[in-house]
Amino acid sequence: MITKSKVLNLLVLIVLVFLGLSCSKKQTSSTTGWEYNNQKTGGFEVSAYREQITGPGLVLIEGGAFTLGQTLENPMFEWDNQPRRITVPSFYMDETEVSNLDYLEYLYWLWRVFGTNHPEVYYKALPDTLVWREKLAYNEPLVDYYLRHPAYHNYPVVGVTWQQANDYCIWRTDRVNEMLLIKQGILEYDPDQRDANNFNTEAYLAGQYQGLVNKPLRDLNPAGTGERQVRLEDGILLPRYRLPTEAEWEYAALGLIGNTAYERVVERRSYPWQGASMREDGKRTSGDFRANFRRGRGDYMGIAGRLNDGADIPAEVKSFVPNDNGLYNMAGNVAEWVLDVYRPMTFQDVADYRPFRGNVFTTPVKDDEGLLAEKDFMGRIQIREVNVEETAKRYNYRQANNISYRDGDPQSLIGFDWSQTPDTSTTKAMYEYGKTSLISDKSRVYKGGSWRDPSYYLSPGSRRFMEEDKSTNYIGFRCAMTRVGSSKVSSKRK
Repeated sequence: MITKSKVLNLLVLIVLVFLGLSCSKKQTSSTTGWEYNNQKTGGFEVSAYREQITGPGLVLIEGGAFTLGQTLENPMFEWDNQPRRITVPSFYMDETEVSNLDYLEYLYWLWRVFGTNHPEVYYKALPDTLVWREKLAYNEPLVDYYLRHPAYHNYPVVGVTWQQANDYCIWRTDRVNEMLLIKQGILEYDPDQRDANNFNTEAYLAGQYQGLVNKPLRDLNPAGTGERQVRLEDGILLPRYRLPTEAEWEYAALGLIGNTAYERVVERRSYPWQGASMREDGKRTSGDFRANFRRGRGDYMGIAGRLNDGADIPAEVKSFVPNDNGLYNMAGNVAEWVLDVYRPMTFQDVADYRPFRGNVFTTPVKDDEGLLAEKDFMGRIQIREVNVEETAKRYNYRQANNISYRDGDPQSLIGFDWSQTPDTSTTKAMYEYGKTSLISDKSRVYKGGSWRDPSYYLSPGSRRFMEEDKSTNYIGFRCAMTRVGSSKVSSKRK
């Protein structure tokens, strides 16, 4: 029987627990003793951030050290990927290649937002469907149907330049962050966004976009209005979607997490799987091909009745068995753009932590009063390259464009009279594009082999390049994202 005294004791216990929880939530500075998140003590806010959430479509790749570079004999006898020990911190990578359906969603949004006043934005993003044409082949059905027909929705998008792939990453970042704010109840859906009045992450953080506000955050600043927008410090918004660096892509493709024992790589992989065989050895999949590639001259899919990879062109993005990182088609199907500028000797020059070639350092544009300039017609913050005055006192870099650092700039040449060449930021002395070389500052690396490549190019260590404004029917892309905070992945997350 429940007595009044028992009920009273229970209520007292609940109150004490509540008070204990309330007290436990109070945070104070370990250096000043002042309480955080309290308007009476000044209102300095500290979010209850735990760790970065995984964005839509992404897989967390635990970083580490590995040997970057060639694992197979190059049939072209090029020496542009000399093995090099480097470290890649943890990051996120798309589980699959970006599909036609993904890209059609992007095109639809561009037309809805910019189609009336700035249709050139939409047309600039269109993939080149004519990449399917061959002088001595009948590929017109692919020209007409591959991008838009529902039968190809889950196939990787092709005919996309490196520049278009980067623009897609910017758009995806903004759509994901906008949805995060909507799910938090901070913003409402706004299907009437047009032209510059659309959600952009940087513009929102800079206060140049408000959106349809549902429930703003409380502003604890005593001098504030009592309400505020989300800040970067709140930890709600995700970092940018972007193309992976060459090192990240190669590391993710190898899937070494399934090939290590006590911090020792059991066997250096030549492909995203163990061993040199192109066929599966599992009970249910024994004998099946592990990837979509050209088996031999004129053999793109095998013989009727027992097709080998079963795909004459790119297969669906979730075809074949994923690698140990859970990523599909890191060998074959379509090759993929990465972020880096191509140089033959990059692996000798780049840093051994988070290596990358292609840095062009920028800063937001300011007006005459030193305030952030108004966003552009697409709703994005205007940026420019940093100038000489801004880098004069720096020791870690001295110019904005570092693409040619140690490979094309004055430090790369011996006995060359740079006083006779006013433009010292270019690579004209070493790489005169179209005359002495096919390499330029716009040559971008692509990785992974494709449906029309022989098996050698399925090795993650192979590397090729193409100009950033060109596209083909065998190059697609997938996105990546930086992981902020600790690179160590807890056993629970694994």
